[in-house]
Amino acid sequence: MSEELKVSIDERGVMRIVLNRPEVHNAFDDYQIQRLIAALESAQSNAKVRVVILAGEGKSFSAGGDLNYMRRMAGNTFDENKQDASQLARLMKTLNFLAKPTIARVHGAAFGGGVGLAACCDIAIGTPKAKFCLSEVKVGMVPATIAPYVARTIGEKAARRFFATAEVITAEKALALGLLSELVDEDKLDSTIEEITVALLSNAPEGVRKAKQIVFDTVNGDVTDAIIEHTVEFIAEIRNSDEGREGLSAFLEKRKPNWLPS
Repeated sequence: MSEELKVSIDERGVMRIVLNRPEVHNAFDDYQIQRLIAALESAQSNAKVRVVILAGEGKSFSAGGDLNYMRRMAGNTFDENKQDASQLARLMKTLNFLAKPTIARVHGAAFGGGVGLAACCDIAIGTPKAKFCLSEVKVGMVPATIAPYVARTIGEKAARRFFATAEVITAEKALALGLLSELVDEDKLDSTIEEITVALLSNAPEGVRKAKQIVFDTVNGDVTDAIIEHTVEFIAEIRNSDEGREGLSAFLEKRKPNWLPS
């Protein structure tokens, strides 16, 4: 892995992925996109990884697409641009549907694709200096590959506004829109993320994965008989699982479940 993306896993199974291009405010190019995909796919396949934290080095979370990268893309053919865009789409999909809980550490600017990264994480914690901007239209582009995730996060009406105006969204407004899960003082950013991480690690690993999945299964669409039946089968399978039995037994026996240190 290049020094432009720092990846580490601690003894608890917490993977930290740090965008390390502070000189360009952690803007990403096609190479960084590939590094991020590789890191996330590694987290997905590594049973030891239980939580993923995405952060940026320096003053910003991520300024989105690197200008030199976009300049290179401008000379590409339609098919080449389609192939390139498919990799950014793959990154966002991989992050959004990762079967591990994800936390975005948002400080400073999150512009363009950086908004997409924050929207695709399960939890986004930011500071008052955090600011967001869907800036693509300023250079004749559109926030297309991140649109499914950002629009679901902030809602259709807000997406129709901010996709078209490219207004800067303050941290306070981002919190109200749902781009940020919580807004904390800068000196409490890491301690707040640690508190959330500890809470996630205290819970059943498979249960956390299933909890995330049931949201995806039920959040969009009507509450139909098919959806209700799905939820019934979902909980029945969990109750019948080794982890489900262990959790209930531990609770009744007033002991720690086997996924926690003794």
